[in-house]
Amino acid sequence: MKAPASTAVYFRVTGGLFLLLALTVSLAFVDMGPLNIVVAMTIAVVKALLVVLYFMHVKSADGVTRAAACAGVLWLIVMVALTLSDFLTRT
Repeated sequence: MKAPASTAVYFRVTGGLFLLLALTVSLAFVDMGPLNIVVAMTIAVVKALLVVLYFMHVKSADGVTRAAACAGVLWLIVMVALTLSDFLTRT
């Protein structure tokens, strides 16, 4: 297992998360039509990746931990796809 990131890296990641939060809040007041959800979800995914990689130490973890994290993401994708397939086929 690699050494976790330094304190400076944590502060930079936290600053990035706050900037993304400000971007999310400011874009909530901008009407971009159907792109609103795409932009909001993209920002949310980037924030989630930063949290998982740095604060949950997946970036410096061994292969088993990375495989478990990938399996969790894959399972989330399967569950969202099944939920959407049900939702989109309703009348």
